[in-house]
Amino acid sequence: MKYLRLGSTGLEVSAITLGCMSFGNPMRGNHSWTLPEETSRPLIWQALEAGITTFDTANVYSDGSSEEILGRALRDFGTRDQYVLATKVHGRMRPGPNGAGLSRRAILAEIDHSLTRLGTDHVDLYQIHRWDPLTPIEETMETLHDVVKAGKARYIGASSMHAWQFAKAQYTADLGGFTRFVSMQDQYNLLNREEEREMLPFCLDQGVGVLPWSPLARGKLTRDWHDTTSRSETDTFGQTLYKQQEEGDREIAGVVAQVAAERGVPRAQVALAWVRQQPAVTSPIVGVTRAHHLMDAVASVDLTLTAEELARLAAPYRPHTPEGF
Repeated sequence: MKYLRLGSTGLEVSAITLGCMSFGNPMRGNHSWTLPEETSRPLIWQALEAGITTFDTANVYSDGSSEEILGRALRDFGTRDQYVLATKVHGRMRPGPNGAGLSRRAILAEIDHSLTRLGTDHVDLYQIHRWDPLTPIEETMETLHDVVKAGKARYIGASSMHAWQFAKAQYTADLGGFTRFVSMQDQYNLLNREEEREMLPFCLDQGVGVLPWSPLARGKLTRDWHDTTSRSETDTFGQTLYKQQEEGDREIAGVVAQVAAERGVPRAQVALAWVRQQPAVTSPIVGVTRAHHLMDAVASVDLTLTAEELARLAAPYRPHTPEGF
């Protein structure tokens, strides 16, 4: 495993981040495809054994049970200083007023709930899961600053939003003397490269680390085009993605298969290697439900694509309407 600095910070993260949306009680929340604790724990152990030190979850994943499973496993398998722990806030955790969003009330309540579920006194990276149009960004940034100053988070990050929103948040932090976001977790892969227009150049310019989610395009880059999985058939959020089917998408998936065959490696390794070799990217977030998924992710770290292969993979892309915000 390789380790890189997260943006311009001194924080070292593994070149692959284990995404933990796949781990959770399938009876809680709306992720019926998630793995229960007894199935999740061996994969978390395998990740640690492979040198993955960075784990990403969220309060809304399986109604908090992803945080619970991850927290118990990490406590059992190692010490707190061995890993980088990230979680998120924004989504609805309870009905009624103040059960979601990025108000001061919501953030201060949810960080404590997340820490309780994770069984730790701090997270390394606390991220806003989406933009909250109903809360002034000044309120959100000041509250996140207070979370950091209270020692409950070491750094803060953001996820999927428009570049102008991210810029507004960063400059609000500067004007108020608040903590800046050090990372951006956005959707980025061979089938969705719209972040290359504004967000990724902004992150490069500002020294912000990039942790792409869905680097394998919900698995569409790892299997034959019309194949499905139990997750793709039941994941309601995932079903809102990659519906545009732009000209070139299937061709891109075909080129991934060609390069993988030429290299003698699984398609997932090629797709992940492409993402990792993009200038702004620090550590792709990879979710796994099988041991071989994790093995492919780890192996991709040592796969370096040639300039000709990178160009072949990128050539068929056509612009898409941005999605996933």
